[in-house]
Amino acid sequence: MFQLTPPARRRQRGLTLLELLLTLTIFAFMLAIGIPNASNWLLSNRARSASEFYADGFSLARRQAVMHNSFSRISLSPNVNSGQMDWQVDICFVSPATQCGATETGWSTVDTPADNDPEGAAGYRSVYRAADSLPNSEVLLPSTLPEGSSQVYYTPVGWVDTRFAQRLTSLRLDPAAKYANEVPAVALVVTLAGMASKCDPRVPASDTRACPP
Repeated sequence: MFQLTPPARRRQRGLTLLELLLTLTIFAFMLAIGIPNASNWLLSNRARSASEFYADGFSLARRQAVMHNSFSRISLSPNVNSGQMDWQVDICFVSPATQCGATETGWSTVDTPADNDPEGAAGYRSVYRAADSLPNSEVLLPSTLPEGSSQVYYTPVGWVDTRFAQRLTSLRLDPAAKYANEVPAVALVVTLAGMASKCDPRVPASDTRACPP
């Protein structure tokens, strides 16, 4: 009888030192290209989230006025950690004691409902959002128009309350010079109808992305 013998096993060869060095070189080259691009992508996304952060605040203020049939306001205040601006949304109900003006009392706080809130002690409490997670002001610099303005007041139908003369009409976010190619400039313009429209403050007026005058 013929005896079957198994085929000889092929000797497995590992990576040579030259091949290993070549692989590591290619990997290092890919990291050198990929890491900066990934960092720029993350930074750009964080910058875009900043405009959404503020847009959410304006939208919430308008929505609460309509939902509660009350006056509302959004107030921006400096964040000491990021250099951006925190926001807070309060509401107020007209009563014999207050007409919900800028200097009057009776507004809600984060701890207490507004005076004369129909829901009493269970009523709406102010919403506060901190800007700690936004890119710092060395990357993205916030500014408002008119200069120094920080509040928008809304009527019960969601329109801007024009009794408040120093109302904020525009919030602009500009990248620092070193990030101008990675981070886009953006602005939020608050119309008299109470809507915060996002626009590009750097394009000409004929461009559909331009901010309204």
